[in-house]
Order: sequence, then structure tokens, then C-alpha cells
Amino acid sequence: MSNFNYIKSKYEIKKMRIAGKIAAKVLEMISNHIRPGISTNQLNNLCHDYIVHKQKAVCATLNYYGFPKSICVSINEVVCHGIPNDKEKLKNGDILNIDVAIIKDGFYSDTSKMFIVGRTSKISKKLCYVAKQSLYLAIKMIKPGLKLNELGKVIQKFVESNNFSVVRDYCGHGIGRNFHEPPQILHYDNEDNSSILQPGMIFTIEPMVNIGGHNVYITSDGWTVKTKDNSLSAQYEHTLLVTSNGCEVLTLRSDDNIPKIISHY
Repeated sequence: MSNFNYIKSKYEIKKMRIAGKIAAKVLEMISNHIRPGISTNQLNNLCHDYIVHKQKAVCATLNYYGFPKSICVSINEVVCHGIPNDKEKLKNGDILNIDVAIIKDGFYSDTSKMFIVGRTSKISKKLCYVAKQSLYLAIKMIKPGLKLNELGKVIQKFVESNNFSVVRDYCGHGIGRNFHEPPQILHYDNEDNSSILQPGMIFTIEPMVNIGGHNVYITSDGWTVKTKDNSLSAQYEHTLLVTSNGCEVLTLRSDDNIPKIISHY
């Protein structure tokens, strides 16, 4: 763990801004294709072509530890790491997370958001809203000197105040020249009060929020994670840079309602 340098150089930050912008653009592009009847594999292929041919970047998930596709598509009770395929087609009322990770000039970026297919239930909409707001609440706190576990406390408190639960089994992570680097960003209250945010740190926050309990399991394909009680799940993710007085959202999209740069003084 100590081999990684948490603090990015100006050169690395410049490169990661470019990578972050590309990952955000993938989610903006694919939003125009979310409709009943389209298969998750068609979504995968559209994203793959856009990343590789339009943005001249690399799909980070493709063949990562054997993952067979270029994006993750997780529908309804799937929490994360859903594998796109031809059989699974979007239906009216579905909620789905698309998770995009790319590499540009040797630097990684990672982001995800929820999509709603057609019209869905009030509880599904609320779940997506709470997942997004829990991420925004954490982002708005980021500044040098903050203890890392404060982020998890705020996320858990907000999610549970809405009678939902936070998944414990997966976390945010440092990112840069590697897909996953220290530190781990836990999305619930935890004992780690030794990790302190410093300018130049780059990491993801990606809370996964369930309507039911927080327990999950991995299906027989070795990747797809589902809620144990079959309840719906939602997730939003951004890649973030700690600045001298706040943070910068490196994967900000046009549909985000949060500033790209947040300053605390």
C-alpha cells in the first residue's frame, strides 16, 4: 500500500482532468440511447465505439481481471458489475446504473450514474435521488484536513434517514496511473480517523444505496452483485480532486447540479 503516492503532481492532475472529461462524456452520450427494448450489450457496444474511436481512449473494465465488457450495466436489484449481454433488454420502469471507466494517456477515470427507463415508481425515483444526494453531500464536505471517515458518516446518516441502507461490501478508491489505489473510501461510519485529506489526492466516491437491507451477494458469473433481499439498488460515482481549499469534480456532467469546483474559503 505504501508504494502508492496519494498526492498527484500538476502533470498528473492535468492528465486526469482530460480522462475525467472523457468518462463524463460517455455517460452524456449514452443517455440518448436509454429506451425500452435496447439490450445492455447494445449499450456496451455504443460506449465501446465512442471511447475507442471518438475519444481515442481505452475501456478500463474490458479484460480487467477477466471482466468481458467495456462498461458495467446494473439493472434494478443488481448493485454493481452487471455484465452487458444480448438477452437483457431495458423495460419501461427499470432503473439502471451505467459505470464507465476509461484510460487516456495512461491515466484512469471512473464514474457512474442512474438512468430511468420511461416511467417508474415513486420509490424508485426517491432511491435514485437519495443515492445522488448522498454523493453530493460527501463531495461538498471535501477539503484538506478532513478525516476520511467523516465522508462515510454523512453518507450513512443521510441514507438511513430516508429509510434506505448503504452497501458495506464495496467502496470508493484512489485512482490515477492505476485503476484502484489507496485510500479506500468507505460509505458508512467507520473507525478510520487516521486518514486525512490532502491537496492533490484523487479518489472516487460511489455510494450504493438499497431500498431494503445492505447485504449483497455475487451471482454465479463471478461478477454481478445483487441485493440479498432482491430490493432495488442505486449508485452514483464521481472522480474527485482535493484542492487547496475544497475539491474539483473531474467527471462532472452537464446534468449534474453541483459546481465543478467547490471552495470552502
